[in-house]
Order: sequence, then C-alpha cells, then structure tokens
Amino acid sequence: MPAASEPTAGPVPLPRTWRPLGTAVAAAFSSATVLVAMLAAWFLLDAEVRANFSWFQRITMLLLLAGAGAVLWGVVRCRVTATSDGLVVVNGYRRYAYDWAQVVAVRMPDGAPWATIDLSDGTARPAIGIQASDGSRARTAVRELREVIDAS
Repeated sequence: MPAASEPTAGPVPLPRTWRPLGTAVAAAFSSATVLVAMLAAWFLLDAEVRANFSWFQRITMLLLLAGAGAVLWGVVRCRVTATSDGLVVVNGYRRYAYDWAQVVAVRMPDGAPWATIDLSDGTARPAIGIQASDGSRARTAVRELREVIDAS
C-alpha cells in the first residue's frame, strides 16, 4: 500500500526527527567488531613483535581507525528534522535548512535507497535520514513528512 494512502492517527507533533535505524545498528556493530578484532590481534602478538612496530606505523593505524570512525559517524548522524519554521536535512557532515515555502514534496519511489525532498527551485535534495532499508519505518516517516509538508 502506498505511503500516502495509509491512515493517520492525527497531526504529526513538531519538532519531529527521523533517523535511519538499520544504518545506526550496522555502524555500531561493525565499529565494535573491528575495534575488538584489532585490540585482540594487538594483545595476542608477542611483546617482541609489538616492539618492532615503529611509532609511524602505530600512528598510521590510529589515523586509519579515526578515518573509519569519522565515516561511520557521518553515516550515523544523518537525519531529517521538521520544525514549525522549516525542514532541516543532515546528510553526513552537510546540513541543509529550508523554509516550508521552499519544500514542495517528499518522495521515495520503489527501489530508491532513501527519500528525496523536492524544492521550489526545481532541484531535489536526498534525505538520507529516511532510508528504504528501514522498511515500514521509512514508509511511515515519508507519510508523516508528507503530512507536515501539506499542513505547512
């Protein structure tokens, strides 16, 4: 059943924030797994082998871990927030704020990885905070956001 035709339980209270659940779970699980594996590998090495690592190699490994953490944090912080003033879309480390007059529609066609916000200037902005991989949760988010756009 399309998201627009599903019944509602009343107006959506503002402010309302939608975040992807599956992405956060996957990021938390993968980062914990990598961290545990690397720590286990390090402490299971003989002291002689660990002593052969130079400071440059240790710093490089820490920088690689920090880079992977920064990428995962950018994915996890994606969200769409509707307030009485407008819509705020956070995609990774980019933040976009729109007045309600700028927001025309939200859509998420079958097969699309995430929702798309159509703007009054003819452009569209991806809304990675509403991801199709979340299934019914994403359909509900699109329906609620449509209600908020229509009410604005």
